[in-house]
Amino acid sequence: MSSPKKIESALLSVYHKDNLAPVVRLLREQGVKLYSTGGTQSFIEQLGMEVTAVEHLTGHPSILGGRVKTLHPKVFGGILYRREVADDRTQVAEYGIPAIDLVLVDLYPFEETVASGAGEEDVIEQIDIGGVSLLRAAAKNYRDVLVVSSRAQYGALEELLRDKEGFTDLADRREFAQRAFAVTARYDAAIGQYLGAEVAPSPEPDLTRFRALPSRPLRYGENPHQQARFYGDLGAMFEQLNGKELSYNNLVDVDAAVALINEFGDAPGETTFAILKHTNACGIATATTAREAYRKAFAADPVSAFGGVLITNAEVDGATAGEVNQLFFEVLIAPAFHPDALEVLLTKKNRIILRRKPVATGNEQFKTLLNGVIEQDKDLTTEKIGDLRPVTRKEPSDAERKDLVFSLKVAKHTKSNTIVLARKGCLLASGVGQTSRVDALKQAIEKARASGFELQGAVMASDAFFPFPDCVEIAHRAGITAVVQPGGSIKDADSIRYCDDHGLAMVFTGIRHFKH
Repeated sequence: MSSPKKIESALLSVYHKDNLAPVVRLLREQGVKLYSTGGTQSFIEQLGMEVTAVEHLTGHPSILGGRVKTLHPKVFGGILYRREVADDRTQVAEYGIPAIDLVLVDLYPFEETVASGAGEEDVIEQIDIGGVSLLRAAAKNYRDVLVVSSRAQYGALEELLRDKEGFTDLADRREFAQRAFAVTARYDAAIGQYLGAEVAPSPEPDLTRFRALPSRPLRYGENPHQQARFYGDLGAMFEQLNGKELSYNNLVDVDAAVALINEFGDAPGETTFAILKHTNACGIATATTAREAYRKAFAADPVSAFGGVLITNAEVDGATAGEVNQLFFEVLIAPAFHPDALEVLLTKKNRIILRRKPVATGNEQFKTLLNGVIEQDKDLTTEKIGDLRPVTRKEPSDAERKDLVFSLKVAKHTKSNTIVLARKGCLLASGVGQTSRVDALKQAIEKARASGFELQGAVMASDAFFPFPDCVEIAHRAGITAVVQPGGSIKDADSIRYCDDHGLAMVFTGIRHFKH
């Protein structure tokens, strides 16, 4: 591996200036000579920083309405020359070509312009030529040059510059080069798609959209023999206050926990606490305080709670921390932690404590599958009390309606086939990931009874319709008094008839919530 290299010069040419100022200031603090063009040059000058115009370096002005600015041997020679090759060193000295050690480019917003509905002339002008060329040149010469290829990487660059005091090593430069080629590949694909170009299918899924994001290696994947990486900026979403690095399995569970807790409001009296294992809630409850909600959630399945991921939508205070501290858990997530709570929670060094920032997650889901990728909208439909349509003679009480909505929220985030049993804003038990809905119900009833819960007066939620009346019959015998399901079976009438004959209330929603 080559020795670390000091960044002594940088070329900056970006479209988006957001969060660029801290990077510019840090580069100047570290004595880096800056070259720039057009709007980026003006931005740097407005910060009061010294910068050399690319036109001064090349001896040629920007021409053709800005289409040609950086396409010049004095720019690309400074990027591409191989520092260890004697002939290259001789030639750059002969032609007065200065070395460029860092290239920071943020491309014209081609995809955004297309999405805006702009006309073809405007779209074509957003095809970046010089920027893509700069990125590819710098990425090709990653042995000597660091390349930063989008505004999403400004933070990672700033962290690298601070941690290594302006130096980079080969692994750093290679990783950023990989991101740069991913950015340009996606950019070209978007242009090709716009122009109607047909791209030959690849046996490998196109993941350039993700590989353009900041990334970091994980200790291993789902199992120790699997390699793994995370693409994205976790720091934008969480502040890690304690603990080891998040693992692949931690991240999968944290994602599920955040999705579940997002279903619940943060109004007074609506504090919710959830405990998850393998992405499914083994305990969740809503109460007036975080401590009470945690105790109710824990009671649903104390055995499965061991080693789980915990999340709440309220501040964790000292009293709650005292309760939680008695459990071995992997991760605890909350929007805030009282100092008294941290004093208790930070006593164990490997315990991961995350303060969640108010950052929205995306509305799309992607998954590699076969030789491609499937994409879908996230299931963002959350039923309210007004969405419950009674289909039986007996209607649920106000308290039962509230519990039915609660149980639906949990069922939506539980592996199919699932049945959720709940009462008074608390999960009693769930049947998870069963191939038969009857088996899911039997599992839930057995778990509830094993935890000491009386099911009389509880409610039941199903993620999909009942193909036969056997589920409502089993639920009735166990003490369930109200049921919610999507409806839609050709034998709905049989389930309704059983409920009417035995005094059960049942409502339909018309919305299925499969989760695979």
